[in-house]
Amino acid sequence: MKLLELVNKRYSCRNYQSRSVEKEKLEYILECVRLAPSAVNRQPWCFHIVTGAEEKERLQKCYDREWFKTAPMYIVASILHDREWIRGDGKPHGDIDIAIAVEHLCLAATEQGLGTCWICNFDAARCKELLTLPSDEEPAVIIPVGYAADEARPKCRKSIGEIVK
Repeated sequence: MKLLELVNKRYSCRNYQSRSVEKEKLEYILECVRLAPSAVNRQPWCFHIVTGAEEKERLQKCYDREWFKTAPMYIVASILHDREWIRGDGKPHGDIDIAIAVEHLCLAATEQGLGTCWICNFDAARCKELLTLPSDEEPAVIIPVGYAADEARPKCRKSIGEIVK
């Protein structure tokens, strides 16, 4: 599949089948994430795979939406602040790096026939506590992953003229 086709196919899936994600597909997705670029190749990230019923139920308390509960698995993408590159003017690049890696994850999942959705509006402090993350690790994104039980809506994006100057 060409990249433009893949990008058009990816969407924010908000309803999942109960069917589990095959181990081979998860491994493929994680390999694509592993190869994502990062500033100065610091790779300041950690990905936590959440599949167990109890773990999933606890994580669902961080983002209380009914559709979220339909996902068979979650991947929590965390920034490792002690490893992130900091630009000369003091700007840390961990959130940029994690965004690149998460989009690699979402595109790889789409290629494998799976749905995903970026969740950034969650209780990060509670998530950190539930996953018992160290002080330098910040949960940045929760990505539900699974087989879609819904259909993609048409994309509504700005025109090229609006974004390129």
